[in-house]
Amino acid sequence: MNLSRLDLNLVLALRALLEERNVTRAGERVGLSQPAMSAALSRLRRHFDDELLARTGNSYELTPLGVALRDRSATACDLLERVFSSQADFDPAVETREFTLLAADYGTAVFGAALARALHQEAPSIRLTFQHPAPSVEENTAALLSTVDGLLMPHGVIAGFPYVDLHQDRWLCMVADDHPEVGDALTLDQLARLPWAVYQRPYDAPAARQLSMLGISPRVEVSVQTFQLLPHMVEGTRRIAMIQERLARKAVRSAAVRVLPCPFEAVPVQEAMWWHPLHTQDAAHIWLRQKATEVGTTLTGHGPDDGSARASG
Repeated sequence: MNLSRLDLNLVLALRALLEERNVTRAGERVGLSQPAMSAALSRLRRHFDDELLARTGNSYELTPLGVALRDRSATACDLLERVFSSQADFDPAVETREFTLLAADYGTAVFGAALARALHQEAPSIRLTFQHPAPSVEENTAALLSTVDGLLMPHGVIAGFPYVDLHQDRWLCMVADDHPEVGDALTLDQLARLPWAVYQRPYDAPAARQLSMLGISPRVEVSVQTFQLLPHMVEGTRRIAMIQERLARKAVRSAAVRVLPCPFEAVPVQEAMWWHPLHTQDAAHIWLRQKATEVGTTLTGHGPDDGSARASG
């Protein structure tokens, strides 16, 4: 494909057409007249040798190729916007840029809140947006990272992208304050026998991964999409959960639960911020990484290890 022969305005038109499924609305969205958008649709149909939008009655439906191109065109538009918004200089005191980070609720509550406080002091017009990563983050890491400023995630899930280590945390076990069978310590037998509440995202399920190495298959009664729901699923029950220590400090204030050391050597959490290589030389992103490093230092008490130089692109 010779990109020099492509009209990049067609990328904007393609996204609008596939998302709106209406020529008039798509034209209004990108500032084109109805005849101009119809002409763009004709050019796109010739290029892809596909109808893209097929009329059914009084409306249009996407062809199979149109469905496949809908998300790809959105990703391409987001990527182009980020490429052309790159800056050589960045002054946080006056800039109004928005940074978007993908993070589970743990990353947002523990690190994201601290980062937001730091940015509030130094860059009052900067906006931070936190979004949950898609379940496909392992398979589509490059595409996801190309359209955001970073991904907060522990080591062991993705690799091959630049990162900066933020902070380390340890796993604790959590039970109800009035658990009838658990005293001051848990045993491996209790982990195998008692019911569990777990965090359900498949690529970040610490209980299942770590216990499987001990030959224990947790008997899961409840699974939830956020770590912060775990205390409420444990409170007043016989269930056990695993939760990060920094989040556990908040949990014991919101539910009648207590935390205990794990009865095995649980692998600690090493939280990092990952980004796409295309952001590496952007002045705004360099500043964001510096602030992330500073915040990570306040959480850990020592300087994080910046892995951007040795991670392959």
